[in-house]
Amino acid sequence: MRSLDDTELVIGLERALLSSATRRNRQEVDRLLDEDFEEIGASGRLWSRSEMMHALAAEPPGDDRVIPDAEMRACVLSADLILLTYVSDPDGRRAHRSSLWRRTATGWRLRHHQGTLTGMPGQER
Repeated sequence: MRSLDDTELVIGLERALLSSATRRNRQEVDRLLDEDFEEIGASGRLWSRSEMMHALAAEPPGDDRVIPDAEMRACVLSADLILLTYVSDPDGRRAHRSSLWRRTATGWRLRHHQGTLTGMPGQER
């Protein structure tokens, strides 16, 4: 049903989106976000694809950080769907994250993302 290469590839794509260099690259974000992309941000805001692309393109230049991730796990839901879950912790703003990646004719694309803020490390369970 799936190969380990698919999960490794999707994890790599997710981590690319955690990089400021990728996030500011409009062509790369356009390639990675599914046409039906939506996000429920850690703030609770619902983001459309176009809103997210605009917000990412507006990130300040010169900030070449990578958002740290931990506990990255992949769950293959079908041959064409992979769910990633992990914890991000940029600047002490710790959040549980989930991303649903869908295989399309042009490759793996991020269909849905959600972030939920947590308490301090060790308090989120």
